[in-house]
Amino acid sequence: MELTHEEILRYSRHLLIPEVGLEGQQKLKASSALVIGTGGLGSPVALYLAAAGVGRIGLVDYDVVDASNLQRQVLHSTSAVGTLKVESAKRRLLDLNPLIQVDAYNEPFTSSNAMRIAKDYDVLIDGTDNFPTRYLSNDLCVLLGKPNVYGSIYRFDGQASVFYAKEGPCYRCLFPEPPPPGLVPTCAEGGVLGVLPATIGSIQASEALKLLLGIGSLLIGKLLLYNALDMSFDFVTLKKNPNCRVCGPHADVTELIDYEAFCGVPGHDHDEGSAGADWDISALELQTRLTRDPNLLLLDVREPHELRISSLRGAANIPLGQLAARLSELDSTREMVVFCKSGTRSTRALELLVSAGFKKVKNLKGGINDWAREVDASLPVY
Repeated sequence: MELTHEEILRYSRHLLIPEVGLEGQQKLKASSALVIGTGGLGSPVALYLAAAGVGRIGLVDYDVVDASNLQRQVLHSTSAVGTLKVESAKRRLLDLNPLIQVDAYNEPFTSSNAMRIAKDYDVLIDGTDNFPTRYLSNDLCVLLGKPNVYGSIYRFDGQASVFYAKEGPCYRCLFPEPPPPGLVPTCAEGGVLGVLPATIGSIQASEALKLLLGIGSLLIGKLLLYNALDMSFDFVTLKKNPNCRVCGPHADVTELIDYEAFCGVPGHDHDEGSAGADWDISALELQTRLTRDPNLLLLDVREPHELRISSLRGAANIPLGQLAARLSELDSTREMVVFCKSGTRSTRALELLVSAGFKKVKNLKGGINDWAREVDASLPVY
């Protein structure tokens, strides 16, 4: 992989580093990386890999750019709102560096296509926000013998590691089983500081480049913990689990499985929620119901600070995290509609209420955001 004069000029600051040099830059040109997710983490990862001259970059996503993405997903711009994320990302990367190859996979990353997509890439970088894809990426990397560069973010906290079963533990060594559905909120539910993905994503990009170059000390066997509020970095030592079901000596996970069933949650990070046709009520249906039954109880399970953004008049507020302890405050004989921002948390609240014996309860599909879109345009969508 000889470098052209144009490439020598472009990557000259790399060529001056003894640990990289001409040979290292040629390695990067001949290497490939698959970025799973082109959102908050995928944005800085893809940008820095492209700028560094990684010869082939794959991008997997099936979402479209939304205005709410732009606070942190710096791959995309206002003009890209409504377009496919992978196409928006590909345009940006080739604008940054037209000397590389960018492959766009506009499809969900699932057990049925993961092998096909990932098999020809040297390293995988997990930039997702859901447990099914994390477990899928991990198991896939173990089965293919590839390194998995992991990152996770929430509010002010971030994590990063390199899970590489050939040299250390895998993700399942640390987390053998996923958490119960709904226990760990997503960024769509709890928020994330806009600059946090840049910190963790840059660390992921750095680890990927070191892997491809074969230099430095990697985060294999170490979990980096970062807190932006305290500006603190901590490290937890990780050990290989001899009983790991996927990378241990007696592994019984020898092929990709149904990860949505394994985790009990959908394999995507979209901010949406439905309890199913029997339990959902639309915003327009709720508007009609309220005109007939003004005594219908509205239960808002969002956090108190969210009420300052938007609220429905007369709604009771019990945050989802407090609901189980405050069921006695609710009348189980009264008809009730539960809502949150978009329907995700209210779906979990409905499941809790039904299991506690509440029968006259519905979930506002799409949450207060759908109410703002379909009924009351004076309310903001957030």
